[in-house]
Order: sequence, then structure tokens, then C-alpha cells
Amino acid sequence: MKKHLVMVGAGHAHLTILKNLEHIVKNGDTVTVISPGNYQYYSGMGPGMLAGRYRPQDVRFDVKKMTVDRGGTFIKSRVVKIKPSQKLLMLSSDQTIPYDVASFNTGSMVALNSKQFMGPNVFSAKPIENLLAARKQILEHRADLPVSVTVVGGGPTGLELAANVRQLIVGHKKTADIHLIAGKKLLGNFPLKARKLALRFLAAKKITVIENAMAESFDSQYVTLSDGRRILSELVLLATGVRPSSIYRDSGLQTDNYDGLLVNDYLQAIDYPNIFGGGDCIGLRSQQLAKVGVYAVRQNPILWHNVMAKMKGGPLAKFVPQKAVMLIFNLGDGTGLFCRKSVVWRGRLAFKLKNTIDTKFMRRFQLSGERKEP
Repeated sequence: MKKHLVMVGAGHAHLTILKNLEHIVKNGDTVTVISPGNYQYYSGMGPGMLAGRYRPQDVRFDVKKMTVDRGGTFIKSRVVKIKPSQKLLMLSSDQTIPYDVASFNTGSMVALNSKQFMGPNVFSAKPIENLLAARKQILEHRADLPVSVTVVGGGPTGLELAANVRQLIVGHKKTADIHLIAGKKLLGNFPLKARKLALRFLAAKKITVIENAMAESFDSQYVTLSDGRRILSELVLLATGVRPSSIYRDSGLQTDNYDGLLVNDYLQAIDYPNIFGGGDCIGLRSQQLAKVGVYAVRQNPILWHNVMAKMKGGPLAKFVPQKAVMLIFNLGDGTGLFCRKSVVWRGRLAFKLKNTIDTKFMRRFQLSGERKEP
């Protein structure tokens, strides 16, 4: 019997399915991909794109072309409500899409009160396209005046953004006053050595790190901190942690404490076995995972296998997260900060390793001529 697979979002966890859409279509089934944009950017290379190390074409997938070329239907829209009992999706474009099997990879958004951080000078780290707009604004700043930039967030993304903003400015012979508002402390969930190396690096780059303070608001000229200090800022980058959209909770599906779609070890929604999910938008019932791209990448083949098993019948495969995750942070100057358990070091080899892994991943799924685009 002919079935309809609907993929909501085209993030890292959906790439293997996208790559193999033609096999689903050849089996007589139909596929619809719903995404808010024609392109999906790879978050792991976003800071490098901000600095200018990578072109936009190097760090994105043309998901519309991938879909259409393989016989699927692409809809540029967002899902605003799920009706799981009726197997229906309600879109922001007022369309209603039925499905037999649905898979969600809708990513996450920066978790900060947007009402207190608004304006044309505020850019959140996600979606990654925002970093292109931030880059453009920095480059258009008068060369004879320093630009004041505040990065909000003391995690890996905050570190990478601050470092790569610095690289962008130095590379274009501009000057800047850069602050990194790190909350309680920079890289607080990482080994002490990682924290020390990061602080030493930032100090050497003349980036001011403020700890034991939170950013509370921005009034187009100053970032106000929880301790009353005000930081002059012409541009603000938000990297305060991420959380999924509330559509899963609002649609009555079981969610974790962060509104992520709660799934079992087969990446299935708890109450609806015909709904799957991967990446930042899910929460595993068996354990809590950090919101890092490596898990979405590892979920790729599992989602592909399990969606096909659900479509055609067959046993499902378990997703088993790796116990030790390797993370490498791009520090903008050609070096990287390597972290895996207690193994921490900084150097050019670390960035070279990260760049090799990232570019290999991109080339595996850039199947629509992305790198040749002007």
C-alpha cells in the first residue's frame, strides 16, 4: 500500500533520508519535505563562516533541490500544529498535510527572552543565517572607528563566536571592543583545563570576559547586566543555549523538560510509533543528551533505517549514544580547542582535525552543486 512520508525540517539528522529519497519514491511511496528555507546550514561551521574562513556555499545544503531532484515534494513553510490522532500537520501557510509516517528534525532556537533583546543590531546564533547578517553589519562599520560587540553566552558557541568575530575584525584591519558575557563562568560544564585554556586565549586576543553576571537587556546602545553594569554595544550576538520549538508540547505530545519531543531508543514518539525525531528537537526518555550536533549526525542512519522499517515493515534499530563525545571548538585564528573527557588541548592540529571532519561531512551530503554556486 502506498504511503506518505513527511519530513519536517531538513537538519543534520535528516540528511541520510534526503540523500536516499529516490529509493522511497521508486518503491511507490511519496515524500514531502517541509522546511522554512531552501537551504540548511551546518551549525558546526557557522562561526567559521562568520569569520570568513568558509563561504556560505561551503556550509549549506540545498535541501529544496535535494528533495525535488529525487522525486519528493518540497514545501517552504513551518509546521505550527501536529494532530497525531488524525495524522495531520497544520502549516503556517494554512495548508493541512496528511501523513502515514512523519519525522521531525526542526532544530532549536536560542533560549533567551527576545522581548529584552530586540532590534536590528541583535543576532542570535540560530538560525545560522543570522551570522551572515552580523558579518555584513560588522564589515559595513566605519573603518576609522572601533566596533563594540557583545557576545552573550558562556558555552562553546559563545566562545567560538567571540573568537571568530575577533578574527573577522582583525582580518579586515578594523578595531573592536569585544565583551563575552559568560554567566556564572566560561565553559562551566567542561574540564578546568579547557576553561583555563579558553580564558588565556581570550585574554591574549583582548576579548573581555565577564563572569558571575547575566545579560538582562539591550536598549540598542547598552547591554545591561544583572549586577547593574552597562556595556556599550553596537552589535549583540546571542549564544545563551538552545531549546526546541513548543509545537510538540502545544500539540499534546509527550515532551521532556525542555519541550523536546520525547522519544524512545528507536527515536519514536512515546505514544505515536509512526512519528520519529532527531537532533536538537528531541529528548531521549532513557537519558538526557547535550544539544550538540554530533548526536544528530550519529542519528542519521538510525532515522533512515527506522523510517524505512516503519514504511515497509521490519525490525527497528536502537540509537546508542556514544559515551565520550569529541568536541573541537574553532578559535578563529587557525587553532582549535579539543575536548574529549579529560583530554584537553589547544593547537593548529585540533582545528585541522575539525576542518577535515566537517568538510568530509559536507561533501558527503552536498549533492546538488552547492559548492559551485556563485
